[in-house]
Amino acid sequence: MSRDSAGIDFPDFCTMELPNHSLSDLFEQLGLPADAASIEAFVATHRPLPEGVAVADAPFWTPSQAQFLREEIREDADWAEVVDSLGALLSHQSGGG
Repeated sequence: MSRDSAGIDFPDFCTMELPNHSLSDLFEQLGLPADAASIEAFVATHRPLPEGVAVADAPFWTPSQAQFLREEIREDADWAEVVDSLGALLSHQSGGG
């Protein structure tokens, strides 16, 4: 397990260098609660994404959130890596611990 800057523990497969933004920063950008407990609850509530569903296409985003996520991935912008990391978290089925 690894811990991000918000103090959230994530499986090692999700850890990567995020040059400019943390997962907490992304949640703030999306207008969502960005504390560790809120992020963990969000991931637990929305995981796993159905197979083949991109993170930006998940049904729980508002239109503006989905648009932001799509644009960041499409343009490989500076948020793209952390968006990919969130996608990996949401695609991974919980192992129970």
